[in-house]
Amino acid sequence: MELGAWLWAPLQHAFMLKALGISALVGTVCAALSCFLILKGWALMGDAVSHAVLPGVVLAYALNLPLALGAFIFGLLSVWLIGFIESQSRIKEDTVIGIVFTGFFALGLILVSKIRSSLDLTHILFGNVLGISQADLIQTGLISVIALTALFLLRKDLLLFCFDPIQARSLGLNTQFLYYALLSLLSLTAVAGLQTVGIILVVAMLITPGATAYLLCDRFDRMLAVAVASGVLSSLGGAYLSYHLDGSTGGCIVLLQTLLFLIALLLAPKHGLLVRWRSRR
Repeated sequence: MELGAWLWAPLQHAFMLKALGISALVGTVCAALSCFLILKGWALMGDAVSHAVLPGVVLAYALNLPLALGAFIFGLLSVWLIGFIESQSRIKEDTVIGIVFTGFFALGLILVSKIRSSLDLTHILFGNVLGISQADLIQTGLISVIALTALFLLRKDLLLFCFDPIQARSLGLNTQFLYYALLSLLSLTAVAGLQTVGIILVVAMLITPGATAYLLCDRFDRMLAVAVASGVLSSLGGAYLSYHLDGSTGGCIVLLQTLLFLIALLLAPKHGLLVRWRSRR
């Protein structure tokens, strides 16, 4: 198949146009947030929130409420619980995160098995962007725009908070507000990623673009631009691949993101493995 025909074929279908548009938007917001998470060292927190929303999704479905509402509430509940246990015990944050997110995820699996419904667990876990409804499309788009707007308005304060919270506090910033604001944005973004790649793979969209850009850039503004470009490119490319391969859209998106990360890891001009190997010689 010629390249032009390969690129044009998916664009003839309305469901692919919707999938490409929402994938690019979600890829943008996930990539932008991933830069802050990488600086803060919150990769595990992203994993926790993405898994902890499962019981919220199931309960929201059972109560005939928007799935995003249940997911957001349980995402916030999980990060609040992580902060509470860490502050009230001697257990370290990474241990608390592992306990909380696996507990919430297990609760979600039990609820799925006990609540009789037409809710497809596969779509929750791995996404279903090709079959996204108009209501879910609007909902996901609105959540993504809200998260992007909040990130833009708080970007300078969040950057200082992630890079040096002690200095941020000394300058008079409300670090506790920024802490919970970042966690709320993480929950919102995880909810936005549910329809695209699902609960299991959304953590990759929240971490990989930022990690790729971190290898390539030494300035945050450039890191943000590279991460967003990586997120959008992999989202669009993954949707195209899933159409032509008849495979999982979420899997294709995350696989492309991983490939871009591996290329950056190997070929980054300052921090790549090839540069390090050559310098040792």
